[in-house]
Amino acid sequence: MALRRLRNPQTLLLISVIAALTGGGVARLFSTVASDALWAGGIVIVLLPAAWWVFQDFRRHKYGADLLAVLALASTLLVGELLAGAVIGLMVATGRLLEGFASRRAAKDLTALLDRAPRHAHRVTAAGTETVEVDAIRPGDEVVVRSGEIVPVDGVLCENAVLDESALTGEALLVTRERGSAVRSGVVNGGGAVRMSVTSRAADSTYAGIVHLAQQAAAESAPIARIADHVAQWFLPVAVAIALGAWLLSGDPVRGVAVLVTATPCPLILAVPIAITGGLSRASSAGVVVKDGAALESLGRVRTLVMDKTGTVTTGQPSVAAVVTAPEHNPQSVLAEAASVEQYSSHVTAEAIVRAARKSGAALMPAKQVRESHGSYAEGYVDGTRIRVGQLHVETAPDWARGVALRARLDLASVVWVEADDVLAGALLMTDRIRPDANRTMLRLASAGIGRTVLLTGDKLENAAETAALIGVTDVAADASPAAKIRRVQDECRRAPTAMVGDGINDAPALAAADVGVALGSRGSTAAVQAADAVIVDDRIDRLADAVEIARGSRRLAVQSAMIGMSLSLIAMGFAAAGLLVPLAGAIVQEGIDVAVILNSLRIVLRKRTRLARPVSGLLERFAKEHDELSQARSAVRHAAAALSESGRAAAAYVAVCAAYEALQREILPHEAAEEKELYPALNALWNTREVTLTMSREHAEIERLTRRLGRHLSESTGCIAAEQIEDLRATLYGLDAILTLHFAQEEEAYFSLAEDSGHKPGAG
Repeated sequence: MALRRLRNPQTLLLISVIAALTGGGVARLFSTVASDALWAGGIVIVLLPAAWWVFQDFRRHKYGADLLAVLALASTLLVGELLAGAVIGLMVATGRLLEGFASRRAAKDLTALLDRAPRHAHRVTAAGTETVEVDAIRPGDEVVVRSGEIVPVDGVLCENAVLDESALTGEALLVTRERGSAVRSGVVNGGGAVRMSVTSRAADSTYAGIVHLAQQAAAESAPIARIADHVAQWFLPVAVAIALGAWLLSGDPVRGVAVLVTATPCPLILAVPIAITGGLSRASSAGVVVKDGAALESLGRVRTLVMDKTGTVTTGQPSVAAVVTAPEHNPQSVLAEAASVEQYSSHVTAEAIVRAARKSGAALMPAKQVRESHGSYAEGYVDGTRIRVGQLHVETAPDWARGVALRARLDLASVVWVEADDVLAGALLMTDRIRPDANRTMLRLASAGIGRTVLLTGDKLENAAETAALIGVTDVAADASPAAKIRRVQDECRRAPTAMVGDGINDAPALAAADVGVALGSRGSTAAVQAADAVIVDDRIDRLADAVEIARGSRRLAVQSAMIGMSLSLIAMGFAAAGLLVPLAGAIVQEGIDVAVILNSLRIVLRKRTRLARPVSGLLERFAKEHDELSQARSAVRHAAAALSESGRAAAAYVAVCAAYEALQREILPHEAAEEKELYPALNALWNTREVTLTMSREHAEIERLTRRLGRHLSESTGCIAAEQIEDLRATLYGLDAILTLHFAQEEEAYFSLAEDSGHKPGAG
């Protein structure tokens, strides 16, 4: 690795200049001619590549800081101010090395998109099936797609199928497509083997189109102009004008050279790369790898943010949002029975059910004679009871089940039914949860200067609109294909500097097209990571706010250093034009300016990330874990309220209300009391105010009040619920459910997402 760095042209350039400058100084003790030759050699070593950089700029119809450096180097060589020129060469070579670290452009590599493309297909023949190259498939052929395989070409289903379409649409849940439905290449068969009739060749199919779009977008991405070049565009004409004026008015060309020496853009060449390199380092320590300095500069200019939904704003995987049961069943036991059967399945929904059961503390039991109907249901015997879990078709649904179906439609959730011995026992509502740190991230981005946010997704409009409303995004584009995503991102880029954030294969083309593409790397597709300019290395969307804040700070410091350096250079140029600074003295003054702006730029490196104290972080982690464990206690409250609506089940309703009251007393109230005693004082000390937890404490008091009211209702009862109690009891229980839902969500968004060290503390810079 060290040898490779030494072979770097920028490193070799710097070493050569140092050798020439040092050698000339030593040779000066013995021979003026030898020292002048070495210093002249040092100038030429830098002048030749610098002239090539300027030539390349001219070919792109622009000029920048390099042109002023070339003029200064050439002028010192012409008038014999060789030591001054060698010092300038040293600064130019040092700056080029720093800029190489910061701005070495990482080409967008899209091989992951190509590697994922299916290479073979199973074509149906008279003798059975044969495996052939995917390019050999023609429209009209019939192919078989086995379980877990990627659909190789576009076609029409010959039978019902269960598909994972997340690669194209971002939808986290599996979808069922009926016979005769069109199916696109790139989706994954999530059920059993299915037959399909081919409608297009592989080269003309949907997935091939995505690859082409990504390659085209990457090729068309415009290069980002350096901050140094922006400043040099006005500074260069000023410096040249002053140098010519000093020469013509005094008749001494050395004065003009002295002006150019003091005007050498070393503050641009050194300070700007240091600020950008420091920003890259800080972003990396905050969990965001930015591929190059140009991307960081561009991220600091972003005014519009376009976001994918599934896997970016949401967790990207289904989760159990609620457990609803028949009045005679208990939510905890229904969830445990369902998970006991599903623990033997690798289905994404099954994993979510098992995960929810374990988080709630439910004990999973061994299931016997487990069998699975792909895309429909799984069943097995748990403690002698036949449990069936899945998409069941119920002929005559009871009132509570019809209520579940309505609630699912209102909540935009899917339903997994649970049967016990052919009788409906409960239902699990599945949703793709919004990340708990998403709302706070949007607020931080707005404070950082992101004035416009767009939710751009392949998901359905109603799902996208609901998500956008919850996190404060006002512009929504749903049902978007990869091609539509590119068009929207390009439109936004034309209006203002735009960043795109995504994690899926379908996001890769849009990430390549954006001014800055940001991918979530921990669970995101390799294709998205390769197409992006920056990668969030873990699963936290609030790292995006960290990156934008750091990029803003780095760019602000770079511009500030450049302007301070150029202002000081203008003053020095005035002294040089008046004959008060000879070229060598001008070079020394320029070095002093360099030191000043470099120290200013180093402030970006010296800024430390604010970390939560370990005791506070530990408390947040503990109470966040308890929130997961209390999910079934909260479900018991809503279950009791629903049971009061079931006519003819007064005894079951009484049992449910008693269970809810016991869950409140035994689990929820002790949790809230511990928060008041341990967590909230620690948070108040962290923020140095009680205001941040005052609202939460008031909600605790309301939860306690309604729990006492529930207890008084039960003390009035003698084994059953009186008719006159039902209305107030139902209102009390639904009130508790609403407050608990709001309270838990507020705590998770405001506090618990800080548990994993985010590097950001409210009120800190």
